[in-house]
Amino acid sequence: MRKLVGLMLALTLLVASCGDDDQGVSNSTTPAAGAFPATVRGTEIPDPPQRIVSLSATHTEVLYEIGAGPAIIGTDLFSDYPAAANETEKIDAFNLSVEAVAALDPDLVILSFDPGDAVSGLAALGIPAVLFAAPGPATLEDVYSEWRDLGAATAHNQEAAALIDQVSRDIEDILAQIPQPVRAFTYFLELDSTLFTAGTGTLLDSVFGMLGLENIADPADGPFPQLSPEYVIGADPDFVFLADTVCCGQSAVTIAARPGWNQMTAVNNGDVIELDDSVASRWGSRLVDLMRTISKEVYGVG
Repeated sequence: MRKLVGLMLALTLLVASCGDDDQGVSNSTTPAAGAFPATVRGTEIPDPPQRIVSLSATHTEVLYEIGAGPAIIGTDLFSDYPAAANETEKIDAFNLSVEAVAALDPDLVILSFDPGDAVSGLAALGIPAVLFAAPGPATLEDVYSEWRDLGAATAHNQEAAALIDQVSRDIEDILAQIPQPVRAFTYFLELDSTLFTAGTGTLLDSVFGMLGLENIADPADGPFPQLSPEYVIGADPDFVFLADTVCCGQSAVTIAARPGWNQMTAVNNGDVIELDDSVASRWGSRLVDLMRTISKEVYGVG
């Protein structure tokens, strides 16, 4: 069961990073604060929403962070932060029933992928649905674009702008503390115990790169390649970051027990870093927490 949950989390990252949008950047001009009807990512929202269903854990976090939380009435099964999200009606986004969503009488639905043409199905019922499809954010500016659009869709433009400003300043502070020149430490980021990782063109690759770290994943293998144990061992990364500690029960101890992994530099030096799965897989303001953790573990600052 743990492995199944881990695989679902990896798939969540994959579908949120392999769709048909354009690098996660809004295809509409963000309207001014309070301007309705608002058109966000091709969807017209007639009035400020009072009943929101969020079927994306990342966007659920951001909605709460920008003050739209009181309007949230339903969330997907993975939306568990902040704690208030657990008190909402839960909907299985991977087996989505348009009828089940409509039964909650929402006036806005947020999705990160579109199973079974849910967007058009909801539109046919007069329910606006904003799709934040991938290839998902590849950079921080892509992330901020999504936050701006969430603000525009919910009449929380100013709060979204304030969140972007705060996160930008926090990240600048972290980067300013990294000693220069930066040695190009190598790393492997494990998304699940079958060795899926985040490769070139993903937000996670960008975040680690900003912190001076070099990904061992081959750029030719696509955004979310599955590596072999032999490849990881042979690459001998300086650091191993585990983003499957909760879902799949992985730890520095379980890594060291894998055949051949005790030969690796990261294992022998105690540089297997256990991350919080959800912090490592979402792009709300907790990106700051992720970057601070990496910076502290690698450089002792942050």
